[in-house]
Amino acid sequence: MKVVIVGCTHAGIAAATEIFKAHPDTEVTIYERNDNVSFLSCGISLYLTGQVKRLEDMFYATPEDLTKEGAKVRIKHDVLSVDTKAHQLKVENLDTKKVFTDTYDKLIMSTGSYVVVPPLMGIDDSRVLLCKSYDQAKQLYASAKNHKHITIVGAGYVGVELAEAYADTDHEVTLIQSHDQILNNYVDKMLSDQVTALLKKSGVHVYLNERVQAFRRDEKNDKVVIETNKTKHEADLAIVCTGFMANTELLRGQVDMDRHGAILIDDYLQTSNPDVYAAGDACVSHFNPAHNNAYIPLATNAVRQGALAGKNIFGKVQKYMGTQATSAMELFGYTLASSGLTLSSAKREGFDAASVVYKGDYRPSYMPTTDLLTIVLVYDRQNRRVLGAQLFSKHEVAQSANTISVCIQNKNTIDDLAFVDMLFQPHYDEPFNYLNLVAQLAVEQERQA
Repeated sequence: MKVVIVGCTHAGIAAATEIFKAHPDTEVTIYERNDNVSFLSCGISLYLTGQVKRLEDMFYATPEDLTKEGAKVRIKHDVLSVDTKAHQLKVENLDTKKVFTDTYDKLIMSTGSYVVVPPLMGIDDSRVLLCKSYDQAKQLYASAKNHKHITIVGAGYVGVELAEAYADTDHEVTLIQSHDQILNNYVDKMLSDQVTALLKKSGVHVYLNERVQAFRRDEKNDKVVIETNKTKHEADLAIVCTGFMANTELLRGQVDMDRHGAILIDDYLQTSNPDVYAAGDACVSHFNPAHNNAYIPLATNAVRQGALAGKNIFGKVQKYMGTQATSAMELFGYTLASSGLTLSSAKREGFDAASVVYKGDYRPSYMPTTDLLTIVLVYDRQNRRVLGAQLFSKHEVAQSANTISVCIQNKNTIDDLAFVDMLFQPHYDEPFNYLNLVAQLAVEQERQA
């Protein structure tokens, strides 16, 4: 069988690796338009703060690694078009400019995503940057050396992490968000307000409910002027972090997609064309808490989907389990983690949802030290199932978000979580773990309802 993989970051590498595990004789060709593979963009903020000294350490695989496994790796090759009926691709070698045709039996599309670039006047200014790729990360690092005041547009995970990174490196930072809270896709407003307060305490200027309308260069003062629906902000440098879009133009009109252009897949990563599979940021994920398909561009989803695509091109071997969109970030010494639906998103999805908030120390007060933690647990009042949770503490609570993810995956109720067996050891928690305790609050809230 001849397999062609288009795009080689997380999903593409996982697919190729899985193919060679079980079917080492498969003919695999990988096309990647960049001169590198496997870049971990989630590490950009670590590089900007100096916690990671070399940006090159953000690569976890090389073209040579994939070649040793048995793949034909064609970096700096841009796939210009795909004809799914003829099972053909038209490809350009970006070094030689030669255009040629290739064929496949099975195609895996792992073309990833691109940064949403709003159609705003001045966004092509050299002082307005994006944040995703290796080259963009190098540009961000170099530009920030000579620019003191940085304005970040968009306060999702990327924007907030960059705000921390630049605040930690003695930059003046402005963060502009069009919503009434930051991190609106991940946490409810109560925790968002806590994170906003933490950013402000660390010197970040946060502006909510402001939509950027244009960028303009003030040549006299050598500044970038960011014009919003409310006011004007001046900065030395602006970084746009307004989300991601699926990079799927090659298959438009040839396979089914959602209204945003993300490829629709079945339980086996197969598209509406039986010989085309998709994985990673190019496609949707089944979002288990809401029982629907959603666009969730996370590296964890890409790796799992890529590996399963590599398994399932030979037959329906293993189903994709879906996702809870579990994620976490470290911010000024705190961990913020979440899994599943927020209360506001659960209500938008039509659930009769409620939430409870637990605040307390993560371990007994008689221990030499402890840390306060806050947990928001979201659940469905009709069937009492856990829908999501958010955790915030100086204590490492990221793994507790993984536990919540399993609970959602397994359709556990607040009653299950209230008494599920968890270890007790004074170094780590109370006799009832804090996840037990927040679920017990939910049970009690329903008892009194």
